[in-house]
Amino acid sequence: MNLEQLGWNERFEQEFIPYKNQHFSVGRITLEHKRLYRIVYTEGELLAEVSGKFRFEAHEREHFPAVGDWVVMTPRPAEGKATIHAVLPRFSKFSRKTAGARTEEQIVATNVNTVFLVNALNNDFNVRRLERYLMMSWESGATPVIILSKADLCTDIETKRAKVEAIAYGVPIHVVSTKTNEGLESLYQYVTSGQTIALLGSSGAGKSTLSNFLAKSEKQVVQEVRAGDDRGKHTTTHRELMILPRGGLIIDTPGMRELQLWESEQSSDQVFQDIQQLEQQCRFRNCTHTTEPHCAVNTSLETGELLQERFDRFKSYKRNLLI
Repeated sequence: MNLEQLGWNERFEQEFIPYKNQHFSVGRITLEHKRLYRIVYTEGELLAEVSGKFRFEAHEREHFPAVGDWVVMTPRPAEGKATIHAVLPRFSKFSRKTAGARTEEQIVATNVNTVFLVNALNNDFNVRRLERYLMMSWESGATPVIILSKADLCTDIETKRAKVEAIAYGVPIHVVSTKTNEGLESLYQYVTSGQTIALLGSSGAGKSTLSNFLAKSEKQVVQEVRAGDDRGKHTTTHRELMILPRGGLIIDTPGMRELQLWESEQSSDQVFQDIQQLEQQCRFRNCTHTTEPHCAVNTSLETGELLQERFDRFKSYKRNLLI
């Protein structure tokens, strides 16, 4: 396996030069489990831990390696093991807040080129949840692509697609079904050598089934959704990077049980571009969109062009960013 197939590029090469001169090796994290890591490199796979010095200097959770990271290591191929000394700078990362009282960043995936946001077209269809995934995707630095899965279970596809288009300006949308193979071929344009995809979405959305299709295997166990609410069981219990037969790599992630926002104003603006454009049309630059005359936002609300529910979410996100 050459490094370019794993996503290695000139940027990483430059970052690695100081370590290369010290005769270290480099590899990519494909699996993380309780601070044990599986690394793939030019000679195969190794099981690794961070060095004592690394552990001492890593003050926050996000300083530790995550799936998708390129790491500087000392391999011990005879033992099938390695020691990790450093993590090369990431060009993108998808992270969330951890559950609990202490606010801490948990990195879900790194060095991702494209994020597949998978949302099922059954009873679990949820535009608001998709809107939140979009915000987190823009913040990650990767490019979002929306996958509307389980098309075979939906009788009003165009209506739901229109709802998604209304909150996802300029984001590619693909309607697919792994049962009928509808739309699946169109996804191969993102699956090219050296490109990394992350699959994100709620449990039961079809991430693991889609992952199996792209990997041409049954590597990810698939479970049926619950009857009644179409919510899925948490099939994937760990994050794993897999090399695809057509080239490229894919990261499947567990369903997010407690999705909390970890985004900046920039990511919020990406999702709410329509409201941002309306604000620029208001007569007053500091318009609060309440009682001011010639308010483009209020006019759009009155005509129904802008839904009150969407505007309320916009205001809520803005308030959260100020906390």
